[in-house]
This record gives sequence, structure tokens and C-alpha cells, in this order.
Amino acid sequence: MKEILIDVALEGKRVALLENGELTEIYIESPSTERLVGNIYKGKVSSVLPGMQAAFIDIGYEKNAFLYVDDAIADDDEEFSGMNKVSIDKLFKPGQEITVQVVKEPIETKGPRVTTQVTLPGRHLVLLPNADYIGISRRISSDKERARLRKIAEEVKPKGMGLIVRTASENKTLDDFKSDVSFLLKQWKKLKKSEKAGRVPRCIHKDLSLVHKTVRDLFT
Repeated sequence: MKEILIDVALEGKRVALLENGELTEIYIESPSTERLVGNIYKGKVSSVLPGMQAAFIDIGYEKNAFLYVDDAIADDDEEFSGMNKVSIDKLFKPGQEITVQVVKEPIETKGPRVTTQVTLPGRHLVLLPNADYIGISRRISSDKERARLRKIAEEVKPKGMGLIVRTASENKTLDDFKSDVSFLLKQWKKLKKSEKAGRVPRCIHKDLSLVHKTVRDLFT
């Protein structure tokens, strides 16, 4: 049995996950610490460093975000499949506007790490708007269940997009998947609309709060 304990106070939020009465995970968020992971920004390329195979992106944060070439090319991008042959300056130029998602929080003097490969997580699925494949959580070990879930995912996968089947989808049905895809596509449509208008840099999508994210990701 899983339980989630939540403590919200002036000094911050604490969320603990218990399994059969035993503490298995704990998350702490203070008011002074702004969580960036999962947020999506319309940013501007500040500088490109071919020697580091990286670019610095202004996302409106106090420190520029760091974009490594690995995080700028989709796994299924045939045009740039030879990663060691691609130079970052062939992909981006200073002043160029791009949409990126934070994948790692800033640490001390380093800004956040970002990717151009946006993902939108739902309860059972993760939508990959810029990819075109189906992935299954490794935590689902049953070959039979993996095959069943892949078949369902193939039925609901939007054309030209990808899906990752999350651990929480185990034993779920086609209707569960349809509901998730419908929600995520609406979210993506809203994000694309926000992407087209407004100042740059700016945040165009904020991930859920610590409490809501924990319930979405960990509760059954």
C-alpha cells in the first residue's frame, strides 16, 4: 500500500512517499528555491561554443541555460544521426530564438541544463511532440504486459509524435490512454499558441507544483 504525506508550511513544502508504512522517498521544496525542471521556455541563443559542443541560451533566468549538442538532436533524427560529425554551430546561431525545456536545476554558478526535445508527462503516458516512436517503462518487467501496452499505445499515438508508456500505466486500458493523449494534445496546442506571441525570453509552460507532481507521478 502506498501513502503520500504532505506538509505545507511557511518554511516550505515536504512530501513523503510511504510503502507499507516504510519511508521510500522524500521531497523538500523551500519558498526561496524556484523549481525549473519541466518548465518550457521560448529562449534566445546567447552564444555558441563549438569547442564545447554547446550553446548558452537566455531563458530569462539570472544565469544562461546550457544546451549540449546531445540534447539538441532527436534520437530518431536521421539528418544528424552521426552525432560526432555534427557541430553545434551548424544547428544554432547567436540571436536565434528556440524553445527549450529545463532538464536539470541550476547548481551554484551553473545555469540550468536544457533540451530542445520537449516532453509533456501525463498520468500514464509522456507525449514526445518532436519524436516519433513508442517507449515502455523498464519497470514494467512482464513481456506480455509490455506487448499489450505497446499495442494500445500504437492505437492512440498521434501521427508524427511519440509516446512513452509510464510505469503507472500497468494494467490500464485503452480508455485510460485515450484520456491521457487527449489532455496532452490540448496542452501541446496551448503551448504552441503561447510560443508564437510575446516577448523573448519567457516561460511558456510551467510544470506542476511539487505536491501535484508527486500525486501525478507516484500515486496509484
